[in-house]
Amino acid sequence: MVSTVVPAQAQEVLRDAETEAFFRDMSAPIVQAAGMDPHNVDVILLSDGEINAFVAGGQAVYINSGLIGAADHAEEVQGVFAHELGHIVGGHVIRGGEGAKPATAITLLSLLLGAAAAAAGAPEAGMGIFMAGEQAAMGKYLAFSRAQEATADAASVKFLSGAGISGRGSVNFFKKLQNYEFRSGFKRTADSEFYSTHPMTADRLATLQDAFEQEPAWTHREDPDLQRRFLRVKAKLYGYLAEPQQTLAAYPEYLSDVPAHYARAYAYHKQAFMDKALAETDAILALEPDDAYALELKGQVLLESGRPREAIVPLRRAVDLTRNQPLIATTFSHALLATEDPAQFAEAERVLKGAVAKDHDNPFAWYELGVVYEAQGDTARARLASAEQQQMELHFAESLRSAQAAEAALPKGSPDWLRAQDIAMSSRAMIERTKKKK
Repeated sequence: MVSTVVPAQAQEVLRDAETEAFFRDMSAPIVQAAGMDPHNVDVILLSDGEINAFVAGGQAVYINSGLIGAADHAEEVQGVFAHELGHIVGGHVIRGGEGAKPATAITLLSLLLGAAAAAAGAPEAGMGIFMAGEQAAMGKYLAFSRAQEATADAASVKFLSGAGISGRGSVNFFKKLQNYEFRSGFKRTADSEFYSTHPMTADRLATLQDAFEQEPAWTHREDPDLQRRFLRVKAKLYGYLAEPQQTLAAYPEYLSDVPAHYARAYAYHKQAFMDKALAETDAILALEPDDAYALELKGQVLLESGRPREAIVPLRRAVDLTRNQPLIATTFSHALLATEDPAQFAEAERVLKGAVAKDHDNPFAWYELGVVYEAQGDTARARLASAEQQQMELHFAESLRSAQAAEAALPKGSPDWLRAQDIAMSSRAMIERTKKKK
């Protein structure tokens, strides 16, 4: 599991091969039921303890780690995803301006009336008009937001039912949200309804349950394999994010299932108890020798404990089993390079090229590819790889310099030369845009 930063939200993005495979399989039937191509919709995990999910433009659903921690079933996550997909299908992010325009018009009108009252010698009246206008504008916009949420709820019923997935998970998750509200001391009042961006949870719960119970999919059983995979992902995420003491309390040693072994492996790894961490991964592999993700974790533990040569075998096997999954391939290449054995570099280059071809937006893979090129004396392509990495990490001045250096040294008109030009132009544009904003 690795983390990067998503610029739009300035939050950590958590990337993990097993988690992304689970998200892909969990969401695919729902996306198809919405009439969309699953290959064009991304599910992105954020390191954020708040129980939330959202869309922010494009065809991507962002899910907070706190939501995964709060859910007990894959169906609950599917229910949240279906709701957020409703926002995408409804174009709600793009149409946000439709709600803002009437609110702005009310605010401008109140400003004009308030100014007129103040000019007439009644400044208190003017301020009252302005505040009333602000209140009306707020109400207009929030009512628009609540309407969008209700529309997304209705869409989630349609999408889940079309995918043959029961709405029980969605209903159960809303019940959890309602319990959180009760525990936090939330009380329903006229003001709370007026100032809410969402319909009241109790109202949404009643509407959704009634709608879902009328669908044939309501009685469908949950997918046992998807649930098994969800529990693994949840345990892995907990072990990665929580303090080791918390993890060992949540997954004590007497638990012998795969999720518990997963979580404890991360806890022991964080504490530098490498033998204990490896014992946990080996316990999983004793149950399933070809568990690619357990092999990946074992290789990661060995690599990060300074034993890269030992890490190569499990990581190579994990790469083979997942057909060169880009994130696992990047870790495997890291182990090959960490041996500092030039004889390993050719394989590292081949694996890394395959990784960036499948997953271009992986800055660490580009960094490693740059290391390989530099070791081979191919400085031009090393600079190009650095430019790719630096642009993804929003270091536009550095990516511009690296791209210009690569362009000057690469064969004119070659694909790499053209790519260096593209990076230089886009980095220059981002630098100018940043200057204008400042």
